[in-house]
Amino acid sequence: MLTLRQIRESRNEVIERLAVKNFDAEKMVAAIIDLDDQRKTMQVKLDNNLAEQNSIAKQVGNLFKEGKTEEGNAAKQRVADLKEESKEMGLQLAETEKKLNDALVLLPNLPHASVPKGKTPADNLEIRSGGKMPQLSASAVPHWDLAKNYDIIDFELGVKITGSGFPVYKGKGAKLQRALINFFLDENVAAGYGEVMPPLMVNADSAYGTGQLPDKEGQMYYVNADDFYMIPTAEVPVTNIFRDVIVQASSLPIRLTAYTPCFRREAGSYGKDVRGLNRLHQFDKVEIVQVQHPEKSYESLDEMVKHVEGILNKLELPYRIIRLCGGDMSFASALTYDFEVYSAAQQKWLEVSSVSNFESFQANRLMLRYKEEGDKKNQLAHTLNGSSLALPRIVASLLENNQVDGGIRIPKALQSYCGFEMIE
Repeated sequence: MLTLRQIRESRNEVIERLAVKNFDAEKMVAAIIDLDDQRKTMQVKLDNNLAEQNSIAKQVGNLFKEGKTEEGNAAKQRVADLKEESKEMGLQLAETEKKLNDALVLLPNLPHASVPKGKTPADNLEIRSGGKMPQLSASAVPHWDLAKNYDIIDFELGVKITGSGFPVYKGKGAKLQRALINFFLDENVAAGYGEVMPPLMVNADSAYGTGQLPDKEGQMYYVNADDFYMIPTAEVPVTNIFRDVIVQASSLPIRLTAYTPCFRREAGSYGKDVRGLNRLHQFDKVEIVQVQHPEKSYESLDEMVKHVEGILNKLELPYRIIRLCGGDMSFASALTYDFEVYSAAQQKWLEVSSVSNFESFQANRLMLRYKEEGDKKNQLAHTLNGSSLALPRIVASLLENNQVDGGIRIPKALQSYCGFEMIE
């Protein structure tokens, strides 16, 4: 959430930068400033009312002691009237503050100055690429056929048990999933991330804190009886570890990693682009999260990008790194890099990771602050997160790119985790 200070002091800049995200903020910014002016006026009136109450209340006892009964009763009545007025003022102030907050949470985060303008993925900017493109035989097939041929993923059984987008992993397919999760976690821990295992459901405050509410409410599975949301990513529970927390600047950066299943409704998704593992309602992902000092958050972002890139190199997958344009960025992000791996049998690029800096946007919603040694003032921290990595499309590319005569080759980095070198 943007701060009122940002909006008031940099009104034109806020409007101009949000235009990069194709968001017309002019009317909303004007409404927010007007509501804030109303709030300030109401607060002054309420403060004056309370001050007058206190002043008159102090006089009441003395008036009665001095035998000025009529004046004392009048003063008591004035205090009672002021209390009624302050009660009404308080209700009006609370209502205005709610309207103000409701408006504030609808403003997206400001994009970083390096974010290119654009409306669609076609306007994204490729930063660099790596890995070697595989040369497949003419008989190569996509991963959904490989999954059936080698009996490692059963999509039809998943439909029977739950529905489309809930595959069943079997045999070496299940072992490959487990191997990738352990490999990703080990790589992250070796890079300095502490492992946590968070809940898979969160309350509304947590979803609000990281920006899923009110922006992505329709994309989450909702448990109505308990008012919980199934997590769309481990970013939500892990980042909320720090909700309403003040950390010491000396403890920054804080790095955490977590494996969780993730649940997304993906409403409106259909067609060939969602076939097989390309888009699921339940999938496994390993996440990395950082809480960092504002002056160093972009150094951390670069570090996280290099870390994910290193993992893809170890998996021997061809990849490219994309800086998202304003129109393709998330509501909460200030700068996002997407990683895509090449799926040789499908002859297309598949997104497998997003690494983002949210600056203070999430921290303001979370009330996540840091304190410098010897400084009494608390400051908003910066938060970052990234997929390290999401499994479905990694698995799709690993299966397709490594199909050879007699089976599917397992990359060397995974063989000790899998316990086998080939799926035969």
